[in-house]
Amino acid sequence: MTLETNLPATTGADAVDEAIARGIDFDGSPIPAAKLELYQKVMGLEAGRQRSGVSNTMRSRIVRIGAKHIPQADLNQMLIEADFAPLKEKEIAFYYGGK
Repeated sequence: MTLETNLPATTGADAVDEAIARGIDFDGSPIPAAKLELYQKVMGLEAGRQRSGVSNTMRSRIVRIGAKHIPQADLNQMLIEADFAPLKEKEIAFYYGGK
């Protein structure tokens, strides 16, 4: 017999968004209303912000997420090979400074 929990998935790019939309954390506990309201307020502000371009957004996401999984030199080389700007000093300091 399997237990159906209806908990959101805990893997994949959309897992956190799914959990937030349902208002349920990965452990099954409800996300407090004050946290959800603040998150929605800030995300609403972000949704209304003028964008600088798709390529810039792609690069920002690659750097932000890639730095969690890829060594600095490798990520820098991958960016250059894909015709993106290399890592900036402030990105290196922020994402790799403590490593």
